[in-house]
Amino acid sequence: MKVVAKSLRISPKKLNLVAELIRGRKALEAMEMLTYTPKKGAKLLHKAVKSAVANATNNFKQEANNLVIKEVVVTKAQTFKRWVPISRGRVHPILKRNSHLSITVGVQEAEVKETKTTKKAAPKAEKTASPAKPATPAKTEEKAKEAEKAPKTTKSTKAK
Repeated sequence: MKVVAKSLRISPKKLNLVAELIRGRKALEAMEMLTYTPKKGAKLLHKAVKSAVANATNNFKQEANNLVIKEVVVTKAQTFKRWVPISRGRVHPILKRNSHLSITVGVQEAEVKETKTTKKAAPKAEKTASPAKPATPAKTEEKAKEAEKAPKTTKSTKAK
């Protein structure tokens, strides 16, 4: 059950702010919330939700208590462009934004609490990766002696 309202004279940003309040709620609960929300978008959404509930009860023989708002989509519509004259013969634009609204209402699915009997996986054996082996004192002494024996090379600068 879907309701579409086109070219609503409110910006999509403002309408979406109120639409966020009712997404996923029961239809009757959403209508009650919108009644007491002091925004222009709330009045427009209330009208659309009320229409959706009426369509579901009359056309599809559904009970209003079982209806849930599945989806609320607010998109932008055509923008009215107006101008305000300013000094030196110039103008500033005014964009009057409009919205399209689409509300989908569906029947609430029965809440079934199923406990899944999953076997707990056996704890994984910890990988015994050999950590970096600390150098033994004997090996470090050998390296130090080798470094001393190696001839020290220095850069010689040749005079040109």
